Amino acid sequence: MTNFNAQTKTALIVSAALLTLSTPALAAGSHEGGHGAAAEMMAVGMPGEIKDVRKTVKITMKETPDNAMIFDPAEVSFKKGQTIRFIIKNAGEFEHEFVLDDHDSVMEHKDLMERFPEMEHDDPNAVRLQPGEVGQIVWTFANDGSFEFACLIPGHYELGMHGDVTITQ
Repeated sequence: MTNFNAQTKTALIVSAALLTLSTPALAAGSHEGGHGAAAEMMAVGMPGEIKDVRKTVKITMKETPDNAMIFDPAEVSFKKGQTIRFIIKNAGEFEHEFVLDDHDSVMEHKDLMERFPEMEHDDPNAVRLQPGEVGQIVWTFANDGSFEFACLIPGHYELGMHGDVTITQ
């Protein structure tokens, strides 16, 4: 049997505690394996089916000469119940992401990303892209209201990388 000294035991306990504390944050950022449609329903809606897409919107993520980070367009609007295919292109020089949600959830996710910047996620309402990459999200807007899309990589939101989604009846 191995005999640990007090310093080694303390280090093991601290390591175990840190691992335990970091697990919920990582799990919160990853939905690998998927959930049922009811579990995926969010205030902003739910993942859509490609067969139901009635409109495709192209969104470009990029930096500007004055060091801002933007989405183009920065505002979109749709009707409640519409299924939209977002084609998202990273035309910038840095990694960016597109996260679609209500403002409070975006802010919660932003806080998590600031505390755990290496967090990776596989959520149906988000895509993370390297420079030059293109991704897509198919989304059904089940509720009317004001929502948001944002890049939550630390510092990007503050540099202007967020936009508005308006859903009407």
